[in-house]
Amino acid sequence: MSTLLGSGAFTYTEQAWPTLPEGWSFYEVADVVVGPGDRVYVYNRGEHPMMVFEADGTFVTSWGEGVFTRAHGVTLGPEGHLYCADDDGHRIFVCTLEGEVLSTIGGHAPAQSGLPFNRPTKVAFDHHTGEMYVADGYGNARVHKYTAGGRLLFSWGEYGTDPGQFNLVHSIAVDASGRVYVADRENHRVQIFDAEGTFLEQWVNMHRPCGLHVDGDLAYVGQLPTHLAVNADYPNIGACVTVHDLSGRRLARLGDVRPGEGPGQFVAPHGLAIDSRGDLYVGEVSWSAYGRLLDPPRTARSLRKLVRQTTDE
Repeated sequence: MSTLLGSGAFTYTEQAWPTLPEGWSFYEVADVVVGPGDRVYVYNRGEHPMMVFEADGTFVTSWGEGVFTRAHGVTLGPEGHLYCADDDGHRIFVCTLEGEVLSTIGGHAPAQSGLPFNRPTKVAFDHHTGEMYVADGYGNARVHKYTAGGRLLFSWGEYGTDPGQFNLVHSIAVDASGRVYVADRENHRVQIFDAEGTFLEQWVNMHRPCGLHVDGDLAYVGQLPTHLAVNADYPNIGACVTVHDLSGRRLARLGDVRPGEGPGQFVAPHGLAIDSRGDLYVGEVSWSAYGRLLDPPRTARSLRKLVRQTTDE
């Protein structure tokens, strides 16, 4: 019998997905994005950094070998290109869906300088204006805003715990009204800003929000488990995906009370995407958060497709 995750209108079953070429591995999946025709682009830290699949899980192609230093976030831009955040490469690669590198954005700025970029994590777009936001990231506590033509407009953010301050800017998304959502991971919150970088509100009662995806009037948040020994055995501490309306109200929680590889469990949800049917793809950094800590170390499951269940009214 299939394991159900979530509840009510947000109930999912896990599908065996995808089919990898023999001998291939994701190693771990940093992010995932759905493109035209519901093709799925899996940005991972294995030997083949971008793997492409049909919605049924059939392997199509791979690209990016020898290009990226370390995959982190991938975003489909308004013109149909992929914006691939390479955190250890300190830049954003702009690529066609076929893998041609059209350009790169940024360079290696000094850590904590506030300048773009030092280990950027994710790109988001205002699809009405084409303006681009970059979460920056591990080495900075900044969000950078660019024109549709690629000119830096301004930046905001500094280290700290107050509104508008950040403790690891990890992911970013923009809704249809132009509000900017920032996963402020180690402050255990999502902060929301207007298009000028003015703080509006924050969502709390979550643990290390990491993956962040806005789809219509819903927001999906992937939450990491602890990396601390002191609360490693606590239940209900991350290792889940939550679904929210855009006021922040939690509509569903997907995942068991503890992390793991069993049915209904997550290890480390890091990247999220939704297809045209409402199915949910979850990429997990399962090596960094889990597999490397095992004795002996080993890779673990790092990608799954959750099929949303329909209910009769």
